[in-house]
Amino acid sequence: MTTATRSRTLGEVISRQAALRPDQPAVVCAGRSLTYRELDRESARTAEVLRAAGVVPGARVGYLGKEAVEYWELAFACARTGAVLVPVNWRLTSQEVDHILRDSTTQVLLVDEEHLPVAAEVRKGLPTLRTLLCLDADTPGAESLAARKDAVSAGTGPRRSGGREVPDDAESPVVQIYTSGTSGLPKGVVLPHRSFFNVAEAMDDNGLDWLDWKPGDRSLIGLPGFHIGGLSYAMQAFNAGVTVVSLPAFISSDAVRVIEEEKVTTGIVAPAMLELMLLEPAAARGALGSLRKIVYGGSPIGEDLLSRAIDLMDCDFLQIYGSSETGNFAVCLPPADHVPGSPRLRAAGRPYPGIEVRIEDPEGRVLPTGEVGEVCVRTPARMLGYWRLPEATERTVVEGWVHMGDAGCLDEDGYLYVRDRVNDMIIVAGENVYPKEIEDALARHPAVSGAAVVGLPHERWGESVHARVVLEPGQEAGARDLHLFLRGRLADFKMPTSYDFADALPRNPSGKVLRRAVRDELAAAKS
Repeated sequence: MTTATRSRTLGEVISRQAALRPDQPAVVCAGRSLTYRELDRESARTAEVLRAAGVVPGARVGYLGKEAVEYWELAFACARTGAVLVPVNWRLTSQEVDHILRDSTTQVLLVDEEHLPVAAEVRKGLPTLRTLLCLDADTPGAESLAARKDAVSAGTGPRRSGGREVPDDAESPVVQIYTSGTSGLPKGVVLPHRSFFNVAEAMDDNGLDWLDWKPGDRSLIGLPGFHIGGLSYAMQAFNAGVTVVSLPAFISSDAVRVIEEEKVTTGIVAPAMLELMLLEPAAARGALGSLRKIVYGGSPIGEDLLSRAIDLMDCDFLQIYGSSETGNFAVCLPPADHVPGSPRLRAAGRPYPGIEVRIEDPEGRVLPTGEVGEVCVRTPARMLGYWRLPEATERTVVEGWVHMGDAGCLDEDGYLYVRDRVNDMIIVAGENVYPKEIEDALARHPAVSGAAVVGLPHERWGESVHARVVLEPGQEAGARDLHLFLRGRLADFKMPTSYDFADALPRNPSGKVLRRAVRDELAAAKS
């Protein structure tokens, strides 16, 4: 990629690629494929549907469903109209979906047939959600996207509300991703167009091939598109003009089969996903042989897992670290550091060019090499802010530095080591889980007096959710009772997989629950 051909907005990306490589496959998903010409055309038609539905620049447009070619059409359609895409995690409960759509004031929602009942349920109480479109054929309560496209193209649908392309700039908001916070309610992270370009440009400008693209690359998106990792990686692939191979949902057998059938060369996964893929019988017979590079994130890779992956795949590995708030990958452990036995495997990596990392103490003082404090990142890709939460934004972004909520340190070579999480976030197979949300849900059980939720090491998923529960005097409830109570209130990946019961929770002098003390007790009991 050269400076002369760089895009500043996602709308420019698809138009440019359609002109440069019209017949090359742009996206492959679930047996369907669109060339760049077709993706350009269909995203333009979807943009007309949005305009006809009254969508204006700045309006929120949601997507609830598993990955499909229409999801990527919608993403580029939003960029064309100036709308802001709100991708919703399809694993969430109806209550959680309701919060996201209500908070974002989503006006149009595109949903797949599987999740239409949830969408129809929450729509009843959402006056802002005016239009519900389904990916599939017309369904009671929702018109199909295809039918709307045809009607608008034929001039028989609703009248269009505006002109053609919107002259967005790199600072215009284009995506709003919801990420949970310590308050228990997800916050909308508003990202501008610029968030999706800086990493590739920094690599190009500095002659680095950590995250690179080659002609003919076919790139698997193992992380879901509602996460910043999956969405950012896919957009960088589109910007490079390669083929995006998208999975409706990650199933290890499907991933291995698709890699072999589509001759996938690069991909992004969580370490837990990679481990499941290596357990598939097809992996042992060479089904992963087309891969040249795997990008992973969410947690460091174990030495044993890396050794097995090298044996079966013989490709490069790259770890990325960032957050929705940083807007893109901020730190990278390059392929050269992926050597079994190397102490570097415990590192998150070092900053990409143009990105700075420092460690601060609770008073905001910068700490020297080797001392543990809060990880802070300064990056040109950072978010515009949390949607309608200026105070939370000011707490997270201080003088341009994004406070990550992770505790870590830097070594003498500038490598970042993440030691713990300041905010007690748990990562289950790449999914962010925040304890307070689960603690609040448990507290609604009539037998529960209080709870402390912590993450425990898990060989396959990285971490699992454990709950220490204190019952009300004279009340009884077991793990099964609490599991049944939480079902439907929490997404499956947030559900505790283990419990213990205590007479009281450890607290500091001000009464705050000490989750670290719970973790330490459990670790000591296991040793």
